[in-house]
Amino acid sequence: MSESQAQHNFMTLEFAAKSENEGFARVAVAAFISQLDPTMDELSDLKTVVSEAVTNCIIHGYDSDPQGKVRIQASIDGDVITLIIEDRGQGIEDLEMAKQPLYTSKPELERSGMGFTIMENFMDEFDVVSEPGSGTAIKMKKRIESKKALYN
Repeated sequence: MSESQAQHNFMTLEFAAKSENEGFARVAVAAFISQLDPTMDELSDLKTVVSEAVTNCIIHGYDSDPQGKVRIQASIDGDVITLIIEDRGQGIEDLEMAKQPLYTSKPELERSGMGFTIMENFMDEFDVVSEPGSGTAIKMKKRIESKKALYN
């Protein structure tokens, strides 16, 4: 792929809010990002944030109701990947509380409460917009340090 082709690209993916689709979402985003030739660490980080965000949509946004839909938008601008992962679920009542490490609204599911913290630490930019009753959107950005650049 020529460099100009990789300068801007995008994809949108929508799927049922079922836990078995979380792995599919990880692989789809990883395949899309692979055109930037990320390092294994970058790829692992991105797959982890997709997993965390999709799991949040399913468990918290839709309360594990498979009728819900999770939507992922990924775009590439130069060496920056932007991910928007959203649901149209119940939204988050107290966003600041939800962002606190170890906080979980579902302790009965033995969740760690580290999802937002992990996403924030693995990405260069991290933002959550949520409207109770309307859903949640997580927007993240990361600059990819191409393996090619590491060896030049």
